[in-house]
Amino acid sequence: MHNSRIVSKVKPLALCISWLFAAFCYFWQTPPAFAHSFSHTSGTMIASIFSFSGKRPANLGVKDGKLQPCPGSPNCVSSQSTDKEHKIEPLQYNSAPAEAFAKLKAVIEKTDNAKIISEKDNYLYAEFTSALMGFVDDVEFYIDEAAGLIQVRSASRLGQSDLGANRTRIETIRTQFNS
Repeated sequence: MHNSRIVSKVKPLALCISWLFAAFCYFWQTPPAFAHSFSHTSGTMIASIFSFSGKRPANLGVKDGKLQPCPGSPNCVSSQSTDKEHKIEPLQYNSAPAEAFAKLKAVIEKTDNAKIISEKDNYLYAEFTSALMGFVDDVEFYIDEAAGLIQVRSASRLGQSDLGANRTRIETIRTQFNS
């Protein structure tokens, strides 16, 4: 009985080692260009398997001076929210709205894993992708000229908790915007 447990644990290990040895032998003799191409293709394939991007929301944008409200889940923050869990302060600017927009856009463009999806006169929408698992968060900015503020909303597409990632992101953007 004791030997059968050892054999059952050794078999998968031996199989794994033999597979790795075969892969090593194959790539050791493979032309470098093919090996390079394969490694980049396989990396992309593995990343896509573990990607949790979700579907881009169709209801984003500004309607009557308001961004979409946060859902009931805690993985969203908004400067226009009234409840404590989702509330975050808007960004403040002391320049012309167009200058503030340009500065904000520059901050977003310099941010790793950020991609600007849409921009209009007073609105900017970007997607932020987590490096490890490919989770996508939708982040919106609305230049509220009447109030002299930039309203913000950052929401995760998937899951319930973001472990504070959306709040941290907005605070990081605020720091960079104010510097």
